[in-house]
Amino acid sequence: MDTLATDTRYSWTRLVLTLLVGTVINAGMWAIIVIMPAVEAEFGGSRAMASLPYTLTMIGFAIGNYAIGRAVDRFGITLTLTVAAIATAAGYALATLSSSLLMLSLVQLLVGFASAAGFGPLIADISHWFVRRRGIAVAIAASGNYLSGAIWPILLANVLQESGWRSVYLVMAIVTVVLVPPLALTLRRRVSEETQAAAETASVLNAKSSGLSPRALQYLLGLAGIGCCVAMSMPQVHIVALCVGLGFGPAVGAQMLALMLLGGVASRIVSGLLADRLGGVRTLLVGSFLQCLALFLYLPAGGMVSLYLVSMVFGLSQGGIVPSYALIVREYMPAKEAGARVGFVMMATILGMALGGWMSGWIYDVSGSYTLAFVNGIIWNGGNIAIMLWLLSRSRPRTPKGIPA
Repeated sequence: MDTLATDTRYSWTRLVLTLLVGTVINAGMWAIIVIMPAVEAEFGGSRAMASLPYTLTMIGFAIGNYAIGRAVDRFGITLTLTVAAIATAAGYALATLSSSLLMLSLVQLLVGFASAAGFGPLIADISHWFVRRRGIAVAIAASGNYLSGAIWPILLANVLQESGWRSVYLVMAIVTVVLVPPLALTLRRRVSEETQAAAETASVLNAKSSGLSPRALQYLLGLAGIGCCVAMSMPQVHIVALCVGLGFGPAVGAQMLALMLLGGVASRIVSGLLADRLGGVRTLLVGSFLQCLALFLYLPAGGMVSLYLVSMVFGLSQGGIVPSYALIVREYMPAKEAGARVGFVMMATILGMALGGWMSGWIYDVSGSYTLAFVNGIIWNGGNIAIMLWLLSRSRPRTPKGIPA
């Protein structure tokens, strides 16, 4: 395997650069959560209506993962990232001109679509550069998404408080267009045909062991992804609004979100190390069980301290789930289609986040509290667990001779 360009010093350097890109451009997914209370106060409407910009952001993010993933397969990561960064910055700028909740929601569709370049497409790209340590590499690359959500809200908190949400968006527009294109230029190198062929051999063997076609497995993973992310969205999307409703204020909610996401980063790193030993399916199951347990813990929590603690537990529980889907795709599906296949499954998980974000707001409007929204998440989480247990019972990933495990 020494002749193949995987798990080399360059691979790790590329991983660091990938993480930096993801930390910047993924802010498009999280910014709307932080400004949601300010947007609700400015434009009015119900909690479900105030969640609409986030829902359209996530729909755009979902579609972008698949569409941009296909573009990466065809045009490479550098050109795709550059165009996406410019489009993301343009979306931020246009959002500042919004005069209604509907207008902001439509612009957020663009922000979500373009910023998706920093998630599934980047994960698929880095997965080509690792075999022995693919689990930890994918986990680190995916952590850019959580680091973005943990870092930027804190860095921009003063801007939000003193100048309003429009100034926050203008700052992010400048940061994105200044930093991402130069970093994208450092990722121009592509894997060799020999590396691609070796990965193809491994995925063919694993696909045969599952007894499912790539398309059938892709749809099954998409369904599982919707289930786990409807559950995941309740704390991540509504923790700020929950804290405002309890009288703790948006700053406390933002801190809980940051704590949750930093815990998610730690969870992703540990899950990546675990995945290199257990494989994607088993690692996903571990994360899904832990996430379900954490959702149960939210039910009795109502004080500030208890919510801080449970938010940390939730972050530490669920961070490795979404990267595990990308690992399963790379274990069982053709390497040359990694961008599109990973993008499709990421799209499904994000649609689950979008659906769950809206659904939780609607349940709050109907019931007057978030208790039933947490119960709803637990039920969806159970569906994800059932699907992955069924898949595990059917297949055992294998490695061909000559390819290190």
